[in-house]
Amino acid sequence: MSTDNGATDLKSQDDPQLGILIRLFDRLFSDTYHTRLVRGEEEPVYLPAKDGFGHHRIVFAHGYFASALHEIAHWCIAGEARRQLEDYGYWYCPDGRDACQQAEFEKVEVKPQAIEWAFTLAAGRSFRVSTDNLNGAEPDRDAFTNAVQQQLLSYLENGFPSRAAQFIQALHQQFNTPPLCPISLQGQAA
Repeated sequence: MSTDNGATDLKSQDDPQLGILIRLFDRLFSDTYHTRLVRGEEEPVYLPAKDGFGHHRIVFAHGYFASALHEIAHWCIAGEARRQLEDYGYWYCPDGRDACQQAEFEKVEVKPQAIEWAFTLAAGRSFRVSTDNLNGAEPDRDAFTNAVQQQLLSYLENGFPSRAAQFIQALHQQFNTPPLCPISLQGQAA
């Protein structure tokens, strides 16, 4: 739940490292990008600064560490114009997508999930792709996992978007994890 100034209260059942993650993100980006990471009660959403809020807010779902990393990944990809729009102006079709809608969903999720995978490793955790369609067409999890992994390998070879690279470095320092490299992906249950 959010307080009036946009700060986040944590619940006792939340991941104990969630507060560390929120403080780390806010320390890196609240002044330079006027953006805060906020624990939400409902579905995740990005809210640009308005209506009395001086900061943009990345609201992640239900106190889940993985949700926070996923929403930060979307923010790291969004350009300046998209960061002025609620949920970056992205299309989203909820769970229950047909095969065509699922294919479109997976197409736009490859880059954010590749960045989320890097964040997850940098935080010393295991990653699993999310096809996010429990009540719709059966996704090809293996093909999607491969696409996300190939994008991650491309980022490792060619560089991450700047905010993502900055956050990965901060996660490494905070969680004392080794630098990412292709061998980091071995043994990952995606």
